[in-house]
Amino acid sequence: MLFCPDCGSLMKPREEGKKTYLTCLCGYEKVEKEDILMKDEVKGSKKIEVIKDDTKKSMPKTKEECPKCNYETAYFWTQQTRASDEAETRFYECVKCSHRWRAYD
Repeated sequence: MLFCPDCGSLMKPREEGKKTYLTCLCGYEKVEKEDILMKDEVKGSKKIEVIKDDTKKSMPKTKEECPKCNYETAYFWTQQTRASDEAETRFYECVKCSHRWRAYD
């Protein structure tokens, strides 16, 4: 990889006829006489392992009636789903049947 001596950005190859130029967004340009080979190399591979975790045990509960089974306790959490100047959306999950729903305020 070559970096621009003026601004430090990564220079990209551009072919024009038989010449290859290395150009930068700032306008700096250099003629490269050798063939340019760009390649990426990925070293190693990380494995992703899914571990079953019962995170519901740590979630807060509230008295909220489930619209599906009418059980009166649910886990809840909030998330910003709309513009930042609007209220958060509250999500619920029934402790008994795991039905999920949301409440807009």
